[in-house]
Amino acid sequence: MKTLKFRKHLAELIKIGKKSATWRLFDDKNLSVGDEVNFVVWKTGEEFAHVKITFVKETSLGNLMEEDWEGHERFDSDYVMYKTYEKYYNCSVDADSPVKIIKFELL
Repeated sequence: MKTLKFRKHLAELIKIGKKSATWRLFDDKNLSVGDEVNFVVWKTGEEFAHVKITFVKETSLGNLMEEDWEGHERFDSDYVMYKTYEKYYNCSVDADSPVKIIKFELL
């Protein structure tokens, strides 16, 4: 079973239905439409959701469209977005960084 890790505050948004999309800069799991995935809390490894992937799109952070934001948390600016993902992935992130947009439904 594939798993994805989320920070605790994002796990809470998923559990209450306010977050139904995630963006991944490096998809080492080859996530695809139809995959069932377990979601776990990054720090504790606690499983908090089981989902089915309903949509996948690849683009770059600089080419995000308005519909790409549906179900995803907003950032105060592009700079904040890049810095957030730099923290998550421990590498340089900018407008050219590739991103996989993944939308899901809770099972």
